[in-house]
Amino acid sequence: MKKLILAVLSISVLSCASAQDQHTADKIQQKTNKSGYWQQHADYTMDIDVDVKKFQYKGKQSITYTNNSPDVLNKVFYHLYFNAFQPNSQMDVRSRNIQDPDRRVGDRISKLSPSEIGYIKVKSLKQNGIDVKHETVGTILEVTLNQPIQPGESATFDMDFDAQVPKQIRRSGRNSKEGVALSMTQWYPKMAEYDFEGWHTPPYLGREFHGVWGNFDVTIHIDKNYTVGGTGYLQNPQEIGHGYDTNGLPVESAKGKKLTWHFKAPNVHDFTWGADPEFIHDTYTMKNGIVLHFFYKKDMDKTYIENWKKLQSKTADLMNYFSENIGQYPYKQYSVIQGGDGGMEYAMCTLITGQRKFGSLFGVTAHELAHTWFQFLLATNEAKHPWMDEGFTTYISNKAVNDIMKQGKKNPNSGSYGHYNYIVNKNAEEPLTTHADRYHTNGAYSMGSYSKGSIFLCQLEYIIGSENVKKTLKKYFDDFSFKHPTPNDIKRVAEKVSGIHLDWYLNEWTQTTHTIDYGVKGIDGKNVTLERVGQMPMPIDVEITYTDGSKEMFNIPLRMMRGNKPTKAKVIEDWTFAHPTYTFSTSKNVKSVEIDPSQLMADKNLSNNTFTIQ
Repeated sequence: MKKLILAVLSISVLSCASAQDQHTADKIQQKTNKSGYWQQHADYTMDIDVDVKKFQYKGKQSITYTNNSPDVLNKVFYHLYFNAFQPNSQMDVRSRNIQDPDRRVGDRISKLSPSEIGYIKVKSLKQNGIDVKHETVGTILEVTLNQPIQPGESATFDMDFDAQVPKQIRRSGRNSKEGVALSMTQWYPKMAEYDFEGWHTPPYLGREFHGVWGNFDVTIHIDKNYTVGGTGYLQNPQEIGHGYDTNGLPVESAKGKKLTWHFKAPNVHDFTWGADPEFIHDTYTMKNGIVLHFFYKKDMDKTYIENWKKLQSKTADLMNYFSENIGQYPYKQYSVIQGGDGGMEYAMCTLITGQRKFGSLFGVTAHELAHTWFQFLLATNEAKHPWMDEGFTTYISNKAVNDIMKQGKKNPNSGSYGHYNYIVNKNAEEPLTTHADRYHTNGAYSMGSYSKGSIFLCQLEYIIGSENVKKTLKKYFDDFSFKHPTPNDIKRVAEKVSGIHLDWYLNEWTQTTHTIDYGVKGIDGKNVTLERVGQMPMPIDVEITYTDGSKEMFNIPLRMMRGNKPTKAKVIEDWTFAHPTYTFSTSKNVKSVEIDPSQLMADKNLSNNTFTIQ
């Protein structure tokens, strides 16, 4: 363990970097404005006083909200996520009625006592210094404005609120199964997002989030025995270090006193923190100057402690991999914090459970860190399009693990195909256009968001080529970071990179439950006949083995693609959607045929993909 005082003092370097980060973030924001995309902006100043014995806190919040939209706003809305952790909340009722409830939730919310529930109670709210009408409706605060906010104008909202941290059930909470005192995620009144589609105010049922970018200035007053880590740069490391001796232990003379932790985070859409009196705090400085922070409990078994030490250099490898293969991480800090109920991504940090074998610890860190690019920097509306967040994250994190751990897998995402086929064979699949909260089953949500979402990119490699997909991801990040992109945006980038038309692919794969099934219908000497059995059309790669033992690859484009991927295969006449069969001739007599040897195409029935003349 590095001495805590040295670890904390190392953060002071980061506070000096925050001005440069703000300059970088402002330049990014200016770039997004010039592109024709507009984003609302909310600057937060918050001061909270925490009672660690009662798990309650009092907060003061000021938001300067800028309306960059072309619309006049007569209302604004806040999320009050902690209100979901109350008996008979929508999250509670949904969990008790869905046929396959999340085992972490089940009926636990319904059994919470008044001292265990979560809540955020708004005590007062002012718009530009004048009391404004507001009403709490479940997890949403509805605010009717005294004066409309005109396009290009700003308004200041000042709020006093009381809150209670719920018993740890889902992501947020107190006293997790691993003994982490505070996992403070979605803990404050959070301004809802307004974009070209309008307000996004779904009730919180335990799934996904969407937020407004802004600058956060957060002050936390908490018992001096607690170590805090999370979003943003610590502004007062010398004051925090004052409460500890040279071994990183609390000074007894300060017993009963609170320390003040002051953080600033430029251009983020969330602010998260974790705290515990038993946290070890290590730092790892990368060659490019980014500082990685690790917070984990010192009372874990020695094996787990060693895993957390081993994780640190590997996290740097992950940061480099994602920066090289998607786009450069634009901040000077990232934290991995023990907490929560599994793994969940947040601004400039993640909360993960820590008592894991190393492979699991590394795997969950890889996934949550990859979310930084898709959930945090690109920030699609993950409630409406969870497959663009979870799926793309799964795709790239599996590739990163395969590369860094030298696993040698031909397709690191092969497991996603198995999960997809399982749900399809159960007739439980739902379209990827389904809102995250409104899937009929948790299984269908997980398969669609994680597995079918990752296959979207894997299969895109099959359609436009792997090098074009690599270029697509980089251009997607460069063009749409800090812009909340939509499904059409990733499609258009892929089209521009490859020159191939892909509207059919986006429609079939994400907006329907059509399945892919191609088969070899027959061989007649030099003639091969294929058939499309499933509803979804695809281009086809075919490997031919001739009677003399030689082999040849053919590529059959789909006509509506208006082109073909770069390939060493022989490109032959395209196949139309309307024609159920396709026959082509070869130069020699054919012994056997195999459709898609790469198995990147998600064909639900592989039994008819090969045919051999006996």
